[in-house]
Amino acid sequence: MKKVDRRVLKSQEAIKKAFIELLNEKGFDKMTIQDISDRANVNRRTVYLHYLDKFDLFDKMIEEHIIHLRNMFESLLETDIITAGQAFFEYFENNYLFFSTMMVGGGAPHFRAQYLELSIDLLKTEVIVTEGKNKGLNKEIVLRFVAAAYVEIVEWWLKEGMPHPPRVMAEQLGELVERIL
Repeated sequence: MKKVDRRVLKSQEAIKKAFIELLNEKGFDKMTIQDISDRANVNRRTVYLHYLDKFDLFDKMIEEHIIHLRNMFESLLETDIITAGQAFFEYFENNYLFFSTMMVGGGAPHFRAQYLELSIDLLKTEVIVTEGKNKGLNKEIVLRFVAAAYVEIVEWWLKEGMPHPPRVMAEQLGELVERIL
């Protein structure tokens, strides 16, 4: 595995943080690469070394988090719903600036749509409509219902400034999901 220089990682993190802060302050359309480089305290050329433009930076940040969420789900498949839920809420908490901007601050409505589609995809194996309480229901409707509820709860939690700790959110949401699935 190729080792990445810590200075490169530090620059990339500074660029991403500056981008999210500016997205909150100025909005995407009014933000420039110069604004990002000034805020990140790096040269414009450094930004262009890592990203084609602000659209590329935005897309890569979204992709990075979506991939991480998918990988988390796959790594937590063998755990119980509470443990998995807590891990997700801790990830949202640790990346509050990104997720609150994307889901609450109006930073990227298409991120919410991508997150919803990811949630639907991840729940496909969990929804059973051939037996049990969902027998005879349309699988797509059940999937969309549960995924939309989950995304809405995450959005609410972020909007309200994370009023409950990740464990409490996981327990509450876990109990509700168990009732539905």
